[in-house]
Amino acid sequence: MSKKFNVAIAGATGAVGVEMIETLEKRNFPVNELRLLASARSAGKTLKYNGKDIVIEELTENSFKNIDFALFSAGGDISKQYARAVVDSGAIMIDNSSAFRMDDSVPLVVPEVNAEDAFKHKGIIANPNCSTIIMVVAVNPLHKAKKLKRLVASTYQATSGAGAKGMEELEIQTRQLLSGEAIEPKAFAHRIGFNLIPHIDVFQDNGYTKEELKMLNESRKIMHCPDLMVSCTCVRVPVMRAHSESLNMEFEEAITPEEVRAILQSAPGVKLVDNTAAREYPMPIDASGLYDILAGRIRQDCSRTDGKGIDMFISGDQLLKGAALNAVQIAELFV
Repeated sequence: MSKKFNVAIAGATGAVGVEMIETLEKRNFPVNELRLLASARSAGKTLKYNGKDIVIEELTENSFKNIDFALFSAGGDISKQYARAVVDSGAIMIDNSSAFRMDDSVPLVVPEVNAEDAFKHKGIIANPNCSTIIMVVAVNPLHKAKKLKRLVASTYQATSGAGAKGMEELEIQTRQLLSGEAIEPKAFAHRIGFNLIPHIDVFQDNGYTKEELKMLNESRKIMHCPDLMVSCTCVRVPVMRAHSESLNMEFEEAITPEEVRAILQSAPGVKLVDNTAAREYPMPIDASGLYDILAGRIRQDCSRTDGKGIDMFISGDQLLKGAALNAVQIAELFV
């Protein structure tokens, strides 16, 4: 009989936590006991797993006894607060926050890219930023073939990136705008209904936001490419779910769109959607609910004459591959 594992989810009631529960179920992860953890105000409520009601427990230092994997999606402060308790209990913490991503002693893992790094853990494995995950799944196969030198990314990030409250705000504001009612932004700095906001996370002294710098620093760490040049502009758009990115890539060697398509056709976690004659290209509405990253609009960079530039558009489900699925895939490496 194959071994089964005890799994805890901290932040179980959030948008990513709910996706983690569903992903464990859909992928038939060998769960023995599932422990759902949240704040005191959610304790006593229930969430369904495999048709059964699981009672939510309050997250405490004692929540991790006999747990094998603790999946965290409750924010960086909570992750830092409970990391020692998780590690001391003998569990592996797979953390979805930014708390440990750039810690040299903590692996930052996307299984399609650097699965081997997961086995160097000391009790904690970090789940990268959602936009970074979506990007490196599509870019790393090309990097391995032709060595990526520079990347310029513009993101089109769905409201799901701000959690359930972000998606709810888009829904409410859309109704309010169509009804002529007044708008009061809460989840975002400005109105998101029929608007876009070039501001995700906190602005830094160099004019970039933390979100943009995460994509730079995390992609270097995941792809083992410390000299990679990356510049990002991250934009929140009025889309419910799934992030998209426009990528301009410069390689060390010449590369053609045909080569890119051939590489991505067999790349793990990527689905090629690149038939402009049939109006087929990646869109967030099609990426929503999918495990794979959609890649298309592949073309030679016409601003260069050396054949080393490629433009591409990608879409990926932020709640799945950008968060919950990636965390579960990391746990699966140990199964």
